[in-house]
Parts: sequence; structure tokens; C-alpha cells
Amino acid sequence: MVTFESDALSKLASKDQLELLDSIDRLRQQGINNYDISLPQIIVCGDQSSGKSSVLEAISGVSFPVKSNLCTRFPTELVLRRTPHTSANVSIVPDPSRGESESSALSGFQEKLTGFASLPDVIEKAKLAMGITTHGKAFSKDLLRVEITGPHHPHLTIVDLPGLIHSETKHQAASDVELIQEVVQSYMEQPRSIILAVVSAKNDFANQVVLKLARKADPTGSRTLGVITKPDTLTPDSESEGLYISLARNQEVEFRLGWHVLMNLDSEKGQGTLADRDAKESEFLSRRVWAELPLASLGIRKLRDRLSKVLLRQIASELPGLIEEIDGKFTACCGQLEKLGKPRATENEQRLYLFHVGQSFQGLVKSSVDASYNDAFFEDAKTKKGYHQRIRAIVQNLNDDFAYDISKMGHYREIYEAEIPFRIISSKGVTAITKNEFLDHIEELMRKTRGRELPGTFNPMIVAELFREQSRPWEDIARRHVERVWKEACNFLHLVIAHIADGSTSNALQQEVFEPAMKQLLHNLREKTTELLKPHQSGHPITYNHYFTETLQSVRRDRLGVKVGVDKILKDFFGLQDLGGVRRLSNMSYDFTDLVQRLSQDREPDMDQFAAKEALDCLNAYYKVSIPKIIHSYP
Repeated sequence: MVTFESDALSKLASKDQLELLDSIDRLRQQGINNYDISLPQIIVCGDQSSGKSSVLEAISGVSFPVKSNLCTRFPTELVLRRTPHTSANVSIVPDPSRGESESSALSGFQEKLTGFASLPDVIEKAKLAMGITTHGKAFSKDLLRVEITGPHHPHLTIVDLPGLIHSETKHQAASDVELIQEVVQSYMEQPRSIILAVVSAKNDFANQVVLKLARKADPTGSRTLGVITKPDTLTPDSESEGLYISLARNQEVEFRLGWHVLMNLDSEKGQGTLADRDAKESEFLSRRVWAELPLASLGIRKLRDRLSKVLLRQIASELPGLIEEIDGKFTACCGQLEKLGKPRATENEQRLYLFHVGQSFQGLVKSSVDASYNDAFFEDAKTKKGYHQRIRAIVQNLNDDFAYDISKMGHYREIYEAEIPFRIISSKGVTAITKNEFLDHIEELMRKTRGRELPGTFNPMIVAELFREQSRPWEDIARRHVERVWKEACNFLHLVIAHIADGSTSNALQQEVFEPAMKQLLHNLREKTTELLKPHQSGHPITYNHYFTETLQSVRRDRLGVKVGVDKILKDFFGLQDLGGVRRLSNMSYDFTDLVQRLSQDREPDMDQFAAKEALDCLNAYYKVSIPKIIHSYP
């Protein structure tokens, strides 16, 4: 009769623990792991050749390969389950990175054990199936699952992980180093895993990678138990032995669960039996400095007791969070089922479902565009998501930003009467220049583009050249505005689709319908932007807007008023303090010829300077009437 019992396994199951683990097992049977919910398990990890497999064998009583020239090449999961029938099965769980054909082949690997002694042979077969050979790859992410069931087994999962490699060698590439570290970290980071961090006394513990990774995954050390192996390799009374004694006392690297000392079987002399191992361990740890350590932290029997209590506490502390997590997943699943709606197995049912999705989509989009935010879809506007659901508000705010950017940063040059303020000198995107410097620039441009114009006048194309310079930033601002609006529209559509359809339908609609349509729309928007900008970038400046004439006259009045100082002349001539209000001047006589002379005395004698000023007036007037045009082109 084949049995799969061991004294070691029975020591891991107290009565209280079994009641809790029975509940955990029922969750496993319902496929709770498929919902990314971590369940309690023990993981054994350490640097390569640290003695992990020997520790696992000593804990579980199940034989694993422990020869010194071998190491764990893949994660090995030992699953112990309590069932009425006794059985033992070995299978491979393919890594998600495997292709469909490889996954299918690996999933077909199924072996039945006739006893624990046959496990090493089955492991060798599994290595070949995974492609691990002398001349092939050295490690695999695939999981070897050893499942043992019986009426007296506890519900427990113990995982032996590949040993961490410090650096690449002839047989272990840099990619292997990275792969193993990634696998070990993924198990360590599962919050309900108990980490058995194994360090070998053969090497300085400060250089063993496992301690660094354990600290990173479990900063408080609340679920990490350190295990020291091979203490018999230390030279008696040496400095190294003293450091490891300190480590065992939790003084060097502190874990809340403390440290434990084990002595491994000598794999070079043959494995022997577990009874031999236990006897040699007891004899060694009862001598010299090791006998001074607390008895509870020495030997495999005490380690099983510690693990039993630690596992029980871990389950008890994690149970409320586990229940809450399951409730959250349950609520999420109910929401997904509700989104799925009625079954739609036939083509007509599928068409009807899409019809209802289309109706809901149209209604929500219209509501958002019309700013009727009454549907349950619209969340609190103060939240980020709620705001992005209101597409009219989003676009109108972006339009305001666009108008502001064009008005404040749309001109290439910022012109100042005399002195440039210091804060403007480094202003981003705007070139500061004085009026006289700009007039010199205009004069230089006029000399280089002379035509048939009379003295004191200018070639109209000067205005075109100056306007193209001054409106140079328009393109970047306009295209940036278009991209922003388009991205917000994409984000809004994603929110709507995710609300009205289940996940798979939402993704399919996004990939097959909306993404291609939105990409084409962006292409059209870019072409339209080019079309709208072209008259301002290459066309002749022309406008039939009567505000141009009014603006030109206003610009000239402002310039002449400032230059001649009309206000000052009138106040001096009539002897007034200011020109405000209605004034009656009686018993006074004035020579208005003198007033006329004063008002007309300051005329520009330089014809080129006069023409430059006239050109500048035209540029300012034309730019002012063109700004609203470009702004209103992008509503």
C-alpha cells in the first residue's frame, strides 16, 4: 500500500491551525487564486548552495535533490491538502510568458508518485520538459507543482525557490541572474507569504543577496524568519563563528520572527535518513557556543513548532484583510456581471446588446456636450474623474487657455517704448525689443525690399513679412491646443465606453472602432490646422473688416499723441492744470496761430523713419484684427 505520510508533516498541523487552514483550503478549491488574492504559504529562499532544499526536506519530510553540484532550477511548490483519498501528483504550471503551443505541452506534463523516493526522478523529467539541459537553458520560470493529498495532511503550501546568483559564470548568464531575482522577488512580495531567509555559514552573511531582498519585500521583518545552515563548517572560536552566534541572537540583522539554526546533511557523503540527520544535528547543537543559544531556536524539531505558530499567527492576522479583499473582489465581479447584462449567445442577442450600448453611448455623449450632467455616469465634478466626464467644460476651459496663450504669447516680439523691464528679458517664448530697435529693423527690411513706392511710403508686402514674423508662435500654440482637445476627447470616450459596456466589449470597441476613428480624426484635425494657418503664414495680408481702419486710426492717434504731447501743449497754452471737465474761458484773448504752430511743429523729417512708423502702425492694426480670427477658428 502506497502512503505519503511523514512525521514532519504532522508536526505542522495543530488543531486550531487545521480549522483555519480548512477554511483557506475551501477558498483554494473555489479558485480564489485566479482573482490575484494571496493566500498563506511558506517560501524557502536563499543564495545558491545555501542549503534551501535541505531545509525544505527537513521541514516537510519530502526528498528533494540536495547534491552540492545541483541547485533548484525552477520554483517548486509543495501543496499539501486534506482529502479523504490518498494521492500524489506532479504537474507543471507554465509561465504566462510561454507561447500557446509550449503552454499546452507543459500543461500536459502529469506524473503520479509511487512514494517520496521517486520525486527526484520526476524532477529530472520535468527539467527536460521545461527545456533545462546541459547545453540548453539553465533556469525556468515555470512552476513544478507537487500536490500530495490525504486524510491526515494539513492544508499547507511550501515553495522552494531557485537560489539567488551573485554574478554570471560560464554556465549561468547575466539573464539567468536577473530571471532568478525576478522570480524570488515576486514570491517575497506576496503579503501573506512567510519568508524563510536561508543563509549559509560557509559565506559572510553580509554578502548574501537574500537578506537585502527580504528587507526590501518585508521592511519591518514581521513575516521573515532567518535560517542559518551549515554551522558545522565554521572554525571553532573564530571571528566568523562569533558573528554567526550574534546573528542567531537577532543582533546583527533583526527580524521580528528571529533566527533559527539548522545543520544540513553532508550531501558528499550520501544523504542518509532523516533520523540520522536529526541525531547528528542534536549532537552538534548541544555542544560549545551553540548550546548557549535558546533551545527554541535550534534544530529542525523546534523549527517545525515555530513555523506552526508563525503560520497560525499569520493566518489569524491576515484573515480580516483576506475577507475584506474577497468582499471587494466579489463586489467587483458583481459589477462586471451586471455590465455583461443578459446572456447573448446568438447573433441577434449580440446585435441587441450592441444596439443598447450604442443608445447609452449616444445619450451620455449628448448629455456631456449639452452640459446636462444629471446621469449617474457623472461623478463629483471636484474629483479628477468627475471633471473629465464633462467634455463641454473641459473643451471650453481649453479654449480659454488657447485664447489666453495666443493673446499673451502669440506674438514673436514684445515691443516697449524705451526701457525693457528686467522680468521680461528672460520671458519664455517672447523676444523683448524697444520701439526704436524695432523701427530700425523695419527700416533695414524696407531697404532690402524696395519697390516702386514713393519716398515716405512703404511696400505693402513689408506688412506681410512683419506679420509673419510677429505671428510665428501661432502654429505651435494652435497645434498644441488641437492635441490637448483630442486627448481629452479620447479620455472622455474611454470613460463613457468603460461605463456602458463590460470589460471585454469595452476593449473590443476601443480597439476596433474608437481608436481607428480617433486616429483618423486627429489626422483630419492636423490637416485642418494647416489649412487655417496657411493664409496667415504665406498669404498677402488682406481684410474687409472695417475695424482695421478704426484700429489703424486709433494706433496712429496714440502714437502721435504720445510723440507731440498734445495734452501738455493745450495745458500750457490755456494755463490749465488738467483738461478734465467743462471749462469757460472769459476776458481772455488767444493767438491760435501760435497754438497751431505748436501742434504742428513736431513732424518727422526722415522719410524712411516716417515710412517705418507707418508700417508699424499697419502691422499693429492688422495683428489686432487678426487675433480674434485665429482664436475663433478653434472653438
